Amino acid sequence: MKLTLRVWRQRNADTPGAMSTYDVDGISADMSFLEMLDTLNEALILRGEDPVAFDHDCREGICGACSLVINGDAHGPERTTTCQLHMRSFRDGDTIDIEPWRAAAFPVVKDLVVDRSAFDRVIRSGGYISAPTGSAPEAHATPVPKADADSAFEHAECIGCGACVAACPNGSAMLFTSAKINHLNVLPQGSPERETRVLDMVAQMDAEGFGGCTLTGECATACPKGIPLPSIAAMNREWLRARRKVKG
Repeated sequence: MKLTLRVWRQRNADTPGAMSTYDVDGISADMSFLEMLDTLNEALILRGEDPVAFDHDCREGICGACSLVINGDAHGPERTTTCQLHMRSFRDGDTIDIEPWRAAAFPVVKDLVVDRSAFDRVIRSGGYISAPTGSAPEAHATPVPKADADSAFEHAECIGCGACVAACPNGSAMLFTSAKINHLNVLPQGSPERETRVLDMVAQMDAEGFGGCTLTGECATACPKGIPLPSIAAMNREWLRARRKVKG
């Protein structure tokens, strides 16, 4: 396959960026999208040019590091992570636009790499339990209703990639934050911090400069792990419950 790539190049957050055009040839349909970028960077290095900076780590669809907007879609045309997107999703001769996540809370570090440490601060504000756990407990020591266990597992699948923020027209982090809150709040182990968790994490989310949620649903559509949109409604109910309890 021969492709034309229009790639966002930006030295840092304080320097204006622009799209640069590159041609790549000899791309196999079985390559992953990141392997295709590796091929581009090998050619750039051989020409003495600066390679394109992009985030990646496990390349197994687990870590959420591969954050790219491809032809206007977070992670590209398939509902998966960028590292699991294969070039068979494109055709010979295609022009592909590649950009970083676009959100005020995710400043550009370089080229396609953005700083997502805002997510870390949201989790640090309440995404934990204070009960000492010690060694691994017996699996059935704490009875958990199946519906609650299923909900916890569903929300725990969030990998913090930020696709929900990138896809949202408001740059909202409500889907991510709701996944982290609901994961713990439905379990007995999360009960001691149930109220403070939701209040503190939502407050930190707002402090980071993420936009407000208008329930357009783009976040759930882009999520590679299928975190459902009703997760946000569940978090809002938790928040209202916590506010009433705190106010007495």
